[in-house]
Amino acid sequence: MERKRYETGSPWEPIVGYSRAVRVGNIVEVAGTTAMKDGQVVGVGDPYVQTAEILKTIEEALTHVGAKLEHVVRTRMFVTDISQWEEIGRAHGEVFRDIRPVATMVEVKALIDPDLLVEIEVQAIVPED
Repeated sequence: MERKRYETGSPWEPIVGYSRAVRVGNIVEVAGTTAMKDGQVVGVGDPYVQTAEILKTIEEALTHVGAKLEHVVRTRMFVTDISQWEEIGRAHGEVFRDIRPVATMVEVKALIDPDLLVEIEVQAIVPED
């Protein structure tokens, strides 16, 4: 099967050895994504803004490998403060309210930058023609 990769050009991709998204056949996996843009954290201190930014980045990654948000079947959310779940969930719900993928949200000790509050990864299945 053909393997499609989407890379954002982040300096970390070749160092760590990962792609933002990989599609093999009709399965798409999007790597853990944070609210980083041009090397800066978007929405410092605001979990809603960070989640919304992350979901935009994920949508872009899906598009680059021929998938759409409505193909997402699973989301995994890693949060540094579970008490902020409602703001994170609100942003997630605005995107996935009608799609309704399975979702997991877990609290983690820390993310790669202390200003990052949320990291999300997704799995999508593109309908076969």
